[in-house]
Amino acid sequence: MANPEWQITGEYFEACSCDFVCPCPTSGLAARPTKGFCDAGLVFRVERGRHGATTLDGLAFGVLLHTPGAMIEGNWTVGVILDERATAEQRAALTTIASGQGGGPMAAVGPLVGTFAGAEAKPIRIERDGMKRSVSIPGILDIAIEAVTGANGTDPIYFDNIGHPAATKLALAKASRGHMHAFGINWDDTSGRNNGHVAPFSWSSS
Repeated sequence: MANPEWQITGEYFEACSCDFVCPCPTSGLAARPTKGFCDAGLVFRVERGRHGATTLDGLAFGVLLHTPGAMIEGNWTVGVILDERATAEQRAALTTIASGQGGGPMAAVGPLVGTFAGAEAKPIRIERDGMKRSVSIPGILDIAIEAVTGANGTDPIYFDNIGHPAATKLALAKASRGHMHAFGINWDDTSGRNNGHVAPFSWSSS
């Protein structure tokens, strides 16, 4: 049976273990991460979404990953955190989307994934305040970022026309904290020097 068609739109943000500015997006994932490896937490807040007949409005999910070297070299470990408010059908749909099993942007990085570590349902609390974004998933993920403003002092600096699964235009951000403990990935950093991004996203199966 063919996979159902799906589409989700909303906002994403992330923090990773690289120092600001992360070299991966501008190098086609070929640059060595600034610490030699990359740990990253990507958080997606779905404003509108549908997977076949299943609605996904208002839900959230996270994609947690570790790469042991340059991202293009593969052997990624990837795990998915699902919104505990989701029904069984919604969780299955989000897992299909976030893992790339149903096509879409995450399928494009599928060949780089060595280990899909599974999916877990947890409470996801996202906070937004102006240029700031944060997420709390108890015991799993705690990150906070703030977009970096450009010359006019109000709008962010952007990467544009880049290859990234979330979006092709990303606002640059710095992470004030990053804590991730899940799927065998352990990362803690409160230096304030870590890289972050924030952007609207629009994904579909086609």
